[in-house]
Amino acid sequence: MTEAKRIAATPLDRSVIPAVWSRYTDLVVDRGEGSWLITTDGERYLDYSSGIGVTNTGHAHPRVVAAIQAQAAKLLHGQQNIVYHEPGLRLHERLRHVLPGDDWQAFLANSGAEAVEAAVKLARAATGRPAIVAFRGGFHGRTAQAMALTTSRVTVRGDFEPLPGSVYHAPYPYCYRATGGPHDPAACTCDWEAQLETLFAQVVAPSRVAAFVVEPVLGEGGYVVPPRGFLPRLREIATRHGILLVVDEVQTGFGRTGQLFAVRHVDVAPDIMIVAKGIASGLPLGGIVARRDLIARWAPGAHGGTYGGNAVACAAANATLDVIESQGLVENARERGSQLLDGLAAVRPRFPRLGDLRGLGLMVGLEFVRADGDDPRAPDPDLARRVIAAALERHLIVLSAGSWGQVVRLIPPLVTTSREVDHAVAVLTESMEVAGA
Repeated sequence: MTEAKRIAATPLDRSVIPAVWSRYTDLVVDRGEGSWLITTDGERYLDYSSGIGVTNTGHAHPRVVAAIQAQAAKLLHGQQNIVYHEPGLRLHERLRHVLPGDDWQAFLANSGAEAVEAAVKLARAATGRPAIVAFRGGFHGRTAQAMALTTSRVTVRGDFEPLPGSVYHAPYPYCYRATGGPHDPAACTCDWEAQLETLFAQVVAPSRVAAFVVEPVLGEGGYVVPPRGFLPRLREIATRHGILLVVDEVQTGFGRTGQLFAVRHVDVAPDIMIVAKGIASGLPLGGIVARRDLIARWAPGAHGGTYGGNAVACAAANATLDVIESQGLVENARERGSQLLDGLAAVRPRFPRLGDLRGLGLMVGLEFVRADGDDPRAPDPDLARRVIAAALERHLIVLSAGSWGQVVRLIPPLVTTSREVDHAVAVLTESMEVAGA
């Protein structure tokens, strides 16, 4: 028997995967169909994780699969320094028009973290300034520069000091956990701007800051939706000081929030936008969309990569954009997201330990607390884990978020249906009951 045949005949051993991949499930999946995953045992699970916000067009969308198959039969790899290829040229052209105006250009990489690295390098090169200001609770990746920006939870960065320097952190408006008490984001009293000005007065002068790097909705940090005035005001501050506004749309992008990009909710134009995850329905692809005059300040050879803008990944991305547009997935995200929030809001009074329910489009978070007398907002990650486990037992996959792991986050594929949303609400309601919420 050949080694290949021996391995194929050996029962699957989950222990071959290193434990550094902390796990939500032990499922061995055979295939995916739309919003569903099917295990090798034939069990069906409603996947409201979307591979952490990746499969926006659902699992194995026929048009995306066909594009991948066709391109794989023609050209698997055409490196960007050496040749042009048709799907890459088409995608670069399309990405020029995802933000208002005609003065944008894209640079393609393999992942969100690589795109973050590119954005920071570009900001520093374009401005000649060394410092970056990121925001508390943000998650930007696991490479060194991306970890330096990240403060969503200490486990991401705590074991890897020292990290790249000249990175500073300002508060993000988190209305539920505001110092003065929880309040409606529509009447926000968070003092984020005053604290940013204090950072400028005490730690780093704004004239030395190349960029603000910010998530329009916190992802790993807890699915925190800021007040509508936050990004517009940050844009004003950035412009006043000559600071570039870099918006990390890795998790919010490509329809997730009910707009193609979250900045469109508040009509803010970034200088650099970071994209990945939902761009290619599961193939590795990321990048930045930046002002053309900024990208022009990169000298040839100043940045690059072997696999960035891979031909097959670009073909998948073009098909993904076609599906998002032709099937109205941005509108569906908006409608199904409202349905999901309304359904959960209707049962919320039954669960005193569901401290906050929030979301934008199909990006919904449920924050669980101990609700005791000393601190009614004390995070309860154990309860969140029990809700996630109870949902999994009922064949619904959801994930955690938040600095303490106290948030259950829902990230459905944008193709999810009204019936699937109703089913998910019913399962989550039963799961919260079982978990003691």
